[in-house]
Amino acid sequence: MPSVVADLGGLELYGWVGAMYMLAITVSIPIWGKLADLWGRRPIILAGIATFLVGSAACGVAPTMGTLIAARVLQGVGAGGVQPIAMTIVGDMFPPKERARMQGVFGAVWGVSAIVGPILGGVIVHALSWRWVFYFNVPFGILAMLLLAPSLEKRAASAERKPIDVAGAMLLSIAVLALLGGVAGRAPLLLLPLAAVATALFVWVERKQAEPLVPMDLLRQRVIAVSSGISVVVGGVMTATVIYLPLFAQSVMRASPTAAGATVAPMLVGWPLASALSGRILLVTGARPLVRTGIALVAVAAIALDLLVHGGASLGALRATMFAFGVGMGLASTANLITVQDSVPYQRRGVATAGTMFFRTIGGAVLVGVLGAVLARSIAGRVPESVLDALLGPDHGHGLGADVAPYRAALQVGMVPLFHVLAAVAIAGALVALSYPSVRIGEHELTAQPGE
Repeated sequence: MPSVVADLGGLELYGWVGAMYMLAITVSIPIWGKLADLWGRRPIILAGIATFLVGSAACGVAPTMGTLIAARVLQGVGAGGVQPIAMTIVGDMFPPKERARMQGVFGAVWGVSAIVGPILGGVIVHALSWRWVFYFNVPFGILAMLLLAPSLEKRAASAERKPIDVAGAMLLSIAVLALLGGVAGRAPLLLLPLAAVATALFVWVERKQAEPLVPMDLLRQRVIAVSSGISVVVGGVMTATVIYLPLFAQSVMRASPTAAGATVAPMLVGWPLASALSGRILLVTGARPLVRTGIALVAVAAIALDLLVHGGASLGALRATMFAFGVGMGLASTANLITVQDSVPYQRRGVATAGTMFFRTIGGAVLVGVLGAVLARSIAGRVPESVLDALLGPDHGHGLGADVAPYRAALQVGMVPLFHVLAAVAIAGALVALSYPSVRIGEHELTAQPGE
């Protein structure tokens, strides 16, 4: 992303590139999950991959930051049909006791890919262009479709065709867009009240809908209600850290794109390792100690990041902290997801899994957008756009002469408050985790009625 801004300009839209992608995932995840419950898993995940690939290609050819944001929306819609359905399929394939172990295995597979991602992304940007980060999705996505299509079991679709909650999706989009625009300083007196009204209407519509985007009866289950709150907080901290820490490393610490991407890679080492461990011991300990310990570790890591960027840190210290961050996420996320899946019958597992990711992505979308607004406001008038583009470019402003030092310092001062916010939000998540109920896998019968 720093290289994108250096090429296309528009740092004030930096957060929107991630936030709109997350918003698209947020709105589409419950719809994809509902469609998977109604029409079966295979056609939905294939449609999601295809949409993601079209969006990826559009991102690669984007000529402006605005066009890139629009393409990221399409890409996010596709991602909303891939992430939750993949985990739902894993939940379908294995009984509860085996599911805990296999979720850890699949988490490790994801983690290996995610370790390669940030580093390879930096190499691609350095050797080719940031556009190839998006182009590379296409051949691998096509290969995934060719492998999945004949391999997935074709389950019978539901005979009853139920309506999709279009009104809920529209109201949710309005609420989040108005919130992001309001906190960014764009007509806040109009947009922030609009966000509040749209949110209230969304809740009212969801209570009336026969097939709501977010089933309110599921939220009456304590484990799902608490896990949703945790997902909002942790999703925001995780997404914002992955987006803004490389920006700090590349613009302030003068790291290369490869080294900047590598600052978050250790998180993606600790995550699958802890996820595999969590899946193995979940049946013995239950979910509560794993979730509490994991979220507490995330909060400690977020506080450590805040102290490090404020006091001047080495890349090695940032990477060690991100490893601890990943361990916390791995311990908590696997236990939480399996518990949510175990608490509902098969017919609602898709929407329950999607709901967990829904709240994670809504937290990411909102917090990334808020921090983008904070950053843009902090450096407004202090760093000229041409200087900013040079600082974010591959030479880190070396051609600007000695006068660049004050601008680099201004950028650092503008970014430090972002990590204050991240630490505060992570602490709030740890407090929410204290109310996580004591649940053991297998306590809930998969034939139970919704709400039981």
